[in-house]
Amino acid sequence: MIKTAIALAHPNIAFIKYWGDKDSDLRIPANGSISMNLDSLYSRTEVTFDSSFEKDELILDGQDPGEKAVKRVTRFLDHVRLMAGIPNFARVSSENNFPTGSGIASSASAFAALSLAASTAAGLELDEAALSRLARRGSGSACRSVPAGFVEWQAGQDDESSYAFSIGPRDHWELIDCIAIVSQEHKGIGSQDGHLLAETSLVQKIRVVDTPRRLDICRQAILNRDFEAFAEVVELDSNLMHAVMMTSQPQLYYWQPATLGVMQAVSEWRKSGTLVCFTIDAGPNVHVITLEESSPKVIADLLQIPGVSKVLVSRPGTRVRLVSE
Repeated sequence: MIKTAIALAHPNIAFIKYWGDKDSDLRIPANGSISMNLDSLYSRTEVTFDSSFEKDELILDGQDPGEKAVKRVTRFLDHVRLMAGIPNFARVSSENNFPTGSGIASSASAFAALSLAASTAAGLELDEAALSRLARRGSGSACRSVPAGFVEWQAGQDDESSYAFSIGPRDHWELIDCIAIVSQEHKGIGSQDGHLLAETSLVQKIRVVDTPRRLDICRQAILNRDFEAFAEVVELDSNLMHAVMMTSQPQLYYWQPATLGVMQAVSEWRKSGTLVCFTIDAGPNVHVITLEESSPKVIADLLQIPGVSKVLVSRPGTRVRLVSE
C-alpha cells in the first residue's frame, strides 16, 4: 500500500544556543536552549512509503543532495520504520523557501517536517513531545521546530527526557527577526560535525556550566517582555558559542567581514536607544531581533551596510503541521 504525507515546519532562531552533545547518537545536548520559530521561512517535506521502492530516495530543493545527506535521512527513516513496524523504503522530497545550509537552521525545519510527514505516512500518531523527540534524532535543533512560538528544549539525560515545549505562544511578544544575509553559500563544516568539536575547546565547559543561569534570564525576559535583559543575555550567549567554535580544534570561523559590520552597527543602534540585538547561529548571517515598531528602520539601515545583500523578515511562527497538496 502506498502511503503519503506532507508536512510544513519553520526553522527557529536560538536565543540560548545548543552546541555540543552529551550523546551524539541520540543528540542529547550538553545544555538546554531557548528559541523562536520563524513564520515566513519554512521547509515543506513530502514522504511516500511504497513496497515497490528498492531503496530510499531523497530530493532536496529539486536536486540530488549527495550520498552523505541520503545516508542521514535513511538512518532517520530506519528509526521510523522500527517504530512503525514497517519494512518499506520511502521517497522524500523536501524544499526550503530560504537558503539551505547557510546558518538559518534549515536542518531544524527540514527534520521537523520530515518527522511529522514520515511518522504520519508510516501510520504513527505521535503527541507533541514524542514528535519532538523523534525530530531531535535527525537534527538536535529540529526538536524546537515542533512546538509553536517561543520554545525551550530541556536537555534531559536520555531519549525520554530530552524534548522541546512551548513557553509562550507566537503572539506572546511582537519580536521581529530581521535576518541580514551576507552569504548564501553552503557552509564548509555543518553543525552536525561542529557539535563533535565542541569538547576540544577550553571555553565549552565554562559555557555549559553557566547555561542554566542564562536560560533563566532569557526565559524570564521573554515571559516579562523585558527587551533590555533579553538583548544582553542573547548577545552574550551567541558570542560564547562562537568563542567555543573559534577555540575548537580545528578552529571554526563562520563570521565574515560583513558579519562583524552588522554586529557593530547593532551595538551602536542599541546605544542610541533602539531596542535591537543580534544573534548568530553556525554561519555568517546575522539575526537582528527588534520590535514591530522599530523593524522598518532596522531593515532599511541593515540594507545600507556593505556586504548585506538582503534582509529576510520573520515574526514568531507556529508549530509543525500537515498540509494538503
